[in-house]
Amino acid sequence: MTDRTAALKAARAKDSNDKRRRVLQTVKAMESAGQPITAAAVATAAGVSTWLVYADGIREHLDAARTRQRQTVDGDPASADPRTGQQPVTAAGLRTDLAVARHEIHRLRTDLDKLRGRLRLQLGAEIEQPDRAELIARVAALEAANRQFLAERDARTAQADTAQHRVEQLEDARAR
Repeated sequence: MTDRTAALKAARAKDSNDKRRRVLQTVKAMESAGQPITAAAVATAAGVSTWLVYADGIREHLDAARTRQRQTVDGDPASADPRTGQQPVTAAGLRTDLAVARHEIHRLRTDLDKLRGRLRLQLGAEIEQPDRAELIARVAALEAANRQFLAERDARTAQADTAQHRVEQLEDARAR
């Protein structure tokens, strides 16, 4: 193996060890601060990927810290935080909050779907409807055409009456 390859391997191993050390320190700090320990929160706080938090040798520390937190919260739910006076978060309380949040999300999604449907129908109606001014112009044109046809009909009726009268006159003249 070349010196360069050995140096790269050593640097990689040192970087990996530094990241693992940071994750373990972060887990301890979060546990002592009473912060909820999740893989995503630890990874973000330590500046590493969540994959590393789930890796063998690290995951066990994470699980142990979670267990200790659960035992502390579940073991003494009546103890309030002296700084805030609030009760600690319990697993049952978190499950209830999650159920309520899921129900609210479902309701909001249903409302959103209804509103989207109504908006789709309204926009479709607006697109299909002709413009008001266009309708007024079209009605006016139809009325003008109707007046013209009525005038032509009246003129044809007058011509027909005149022709009928002329026919009657000619028949009378012939019959005499």
